[in-house]
Amino acid sequence: MVTNPGRRRRATIHDVALEAGVSRGTVSRVINDEPYVSAEARIAIEAAIERVGYVPNTAARNLVMQRSQAVGFIVHEPHSLFLEDPNIGEILLGANAALSLADFQMVCLIIDSERDTDRVARYLSGGFVDGVIVVSARKNDPITRIIEKLGLPSAFVGHPPDLRRLPFVGIDNRSSAFAITERLLATGRRRVGMIASALDRDSGADRLAGFTDALGPLFDPALVARVPFYAYADGVKGMRALLAAEPELDGVFAASDAVAAGALEALREAGRSVPGDVGVVGFDDSAWALRCQPLLSTVHQPAAGLGERAAESVLAQLRGEEPELGGILLTTPIVWRDSA
Repeated sequence: MVTNPGRRRRATIHDVALEAGVSRGTVSRVINDEPYVSAEARIAIEAAIERVGYVPNTAARNLVMQRSQAVGFIVHEPHSLFLEDPNIGEILLGANAALSLADFQMVCLIIDSERDTDRVARYLSGGFVDGVIVVSARKNDPITRIIEKLGLPSAFVGHPPDLRRLPFVGIDNRSSAFAITERLLATGRRRVGMIASALDRDSGADRLAGFTDALGPLFDPALVARVPFYAYADGVKGMRALLAAEPELDGVFAASDAVAAGALEALREAGRSVPGDVGVVGFDDSAWALRCQPLLSTVHQPAAGLGERAAESVLAQLRGEEPELGGILLTTPIVWRDSA
């Protein structure tokens, strides 16, 4: 038989046992941190592991345990927005930190098309992950139904209306939008519009509802520019539409900081000063808020905390614990800066 001379043979439990002069069963108990091993044997085995260069075969162990030791991180956004939106990155990093502490791997799965949906559905059905964290799920999302059908431990960041009893972590978007709009109105603005994004998911729809609640009789549906994504380019487009609809506009609530940054660019184009002519507020308190000139008044969304709590929820379910009824809601204080 011809062997590959360039590839070193992987050390096994058998090699460790021979080196330490003990049985394979004793080595297995040390590797799995089980009791009933003498201190002398444990020291000898640990030294033998170091000498022979043994690394546990986690793939084989996971096969026996029927665990992958991995959690999927599913994002329903265009690829470009995945890179542009700092909130998604913060959610991902928060989730990864919690998973890393528990020695779990994160598998990123981006859904940008129907083909992606089919591919991810097959992947989940194949048992390649033990649980999932889902960001930006829409109503009537087939991935949500697959997760429900498989009974996968899961946590959604956000709360789509058809989520039923699946666990979620989120914020009160409606109340937060109400609070920031009310604060904007308190500066004396009376012709206030909104660039409403992502109305096909709970966060966007709830932010529009909170804006509408706060304006009450001042609400004018003609002063709502509807755009598809929480993106800078959509902010530019939406702001241009609002200025065309109402040249005397004096206040704007943008559904995200990225959208607000785009709105500021369109206002500069139009020769409108901020906050002198138009007060602008956003939502997220992301890196976009501090890139803006003037600095952006906004709602602080604890994105890293959302990811961390979602991961902790999935890990708790994997330990056999029941998820919290009614979901987990984090607080969202207003951060008031110069743009309004």
